[in-house]
Amino acid sequence: MTEPTPITPADPAVALELERIRRSVEVGFAEQAGSLALLVQRAGQTDRAVDDLDTRVTSLERARWPLPSIAALVAVCGLFLSLWQFATRS
Repeated sequence: MTEPTPITPADPAVALELERIRRSVEVGFAEQAGSLALLVQRAGQTDRAVDDLDTRVTSLERARWPLPSIAALVAVCGLFLSLWQFATRS
């Protein structure tokens, strides 16, 4: 069995292959950075949409609070009028 010949870093084929690997790694990192930037942008848009929705829901809740109070007031007035009519007929 023969031993393989050692490859030295000064070998032009090795230097070329190392340059190709380095370039592939750089391209991969650039693609990952672009993907991460896109995800961060979308997360920011989602945060703004959630904040806008929260503001809208809060304003709707504030506008809705008088409705149960008005319904209770009408019910009490109806009860009062019914009792008053019943009392005056007797």
